Amino acid sequence: MPEPPLSGGIDNESAVLENTALRHPLGVKPSGNALTHTTAQNARAYMGSFGRLPDALLVLVLDYFDLRSLVALGSSCRALYAYCSYDQLWRDIAIDTMTSDFDWRGSWRASLRKLPSAKLANIDCSSVFSDALFQPFLCSQISLSPYVSDIPAKNEIPRLADLSPADFNESWVDRPFILTTPVKRWQAFKWSQGFLQDTYGEVPFICESVNWPFQKYTRYMNTTADESPIYLFDRGFVEKMGLQVGNRDPTVQNAYEPPIAFQEDLFTLLKEQRPDHRWLIIGPERSGSTFHKDPNATSAWNAVIRGSKYWILFPNLNQPPGVYMSEDQSEVTSPLSIAEWLLSFHAEGRRTLGCVEGVCKEGEVLHVPSGWWHLVVNLEPSIAITQNFVPKAHLKSAIRFLRDRPDQVSGFREDVKDPYGLFMDRLTEAYPDLAASVATTNGKKRKWEEVVADQEGANGEPRGFSFGFGDDIDEDIE
Repeated sequence: MPEPPLSGGIDNESAVLENTALRHPLGVKPSGNALTHTTAQNARAYMGSFGRLPDALLVLVLDYFDLRSLVALGSSCRALYAYCSYDQLWRDIAIDTMTSDFDWRGSWRASLRKLPSAKLANIDCSSVFSDALFQPFLCSQISLSPYVSDIPAKNEIPRLADLSPADFNESWVDRPFILTTPVKRWQAFKWSQGFLQDTYGEVPFICESVNWPFQKYTRYMNTTADESPIYLFDRGFVEKMGLQVGNRDPTVQNAYEPPIAFQEDLFTLLKEQRPDHRWLIIGPERSGSTFHKDPNATSAWNAVIRGSKYWILFPNLNQPPGVYMSEDQSEVTSPLSIAEWLLSFHAEGRRTLGCVEGVCKEGEVLHVPSGWWHLVVNLEPSIAITQNFVPKAHLKSAIRFLRDRPDQVSGFREDVKDPYGLFMDRLTEAYPDLAASVATTNGKKRKWEEVVADQEGANGEPRGFSFGFGDDIDEDIE
């Protein structure tokens, strides 16, 4: 399938349809098709007052309906059956009313109505023209292959066989890269879906907005057709699973351990009071995370244990196309799904300065530097572990975040009232010289001339793009 044009997701649908022969289960078509269809008005003619509402507004109104109302309204005509069968409406109801006896049956609608199958009734809705219904279906069906292949050489994430802590701190702390060997050493634990289901099937895990036993999540994971599948993303997995992690006793086999390059982590000084920092991540193909930065100005490593993931990243000041941030950087607005961004902005993103991308395969680890924007999507069912950390090179950024953006600090327990003060106390106790040097320079503004000089070589010639430049320029220049 050729790369879609840049105009926007819904404008690309005709081209995508021609190349993939996609057909909505009920025959619903994009709104643009109504322009050449002689019976285009037939479906809306039977919708009564609902037919007067714009497409997106109608779906928004239906979002306020409960289960019984959706069933009743959907029984009135073909077009309203199509709208009332939109599974996102049923997903919202299910999440709001979730109980422990919820049984996944292949779709949210089938699960809530306790139907034997997720298959919709054989009703011809080919005279329904709706972007609001067709776009999510399209996004759930497009092939990811065109977006994750043929990566321009200048964009490729560097791949390294291994890396020492010294080399990491000297040359790589501000750059994304993929380590290709470390996870292969994790032999003490059977990280597979089958083993996890057999051993921890009844253990509840956080799956975004629901808390499901692992066996229930795997049923969902293996059969969902959601545009944006729910992601298992659990910060308490070590305790729930009774894993050994970070044990220094050579006779004890840890379930996993950070690659050696990332083992310097100044947030370990907080001990049991450190913020959430490690997560088990499991999800089907197409699941993932839309653009964000990691919390508290931390860096991160992400180890793929099973499956593979596509990553696309941008430096701090190079905001990804299609992503908008509030002035205080507390809120981010972006396309609702990963597929929407790929359809509408991926080609432009590849041309954006500083963009890097690549596929992290099974047994590999990706490094995300502090402050970098990143989107990640599973290319197949995947299991991964990620952990946030603060290397010495990014200490100033972490301290500045804790100090200057207390309303955006996340992951600390409620009894930690002053994360900045707590961390500075622990840093002073463990590394008094380092704490003194940070305290001396932390409030100092840099002159613009100093920043420019940092970006020039010995003869005053520009050094070119600097991966570490965007981390603190916005707060360190007067």
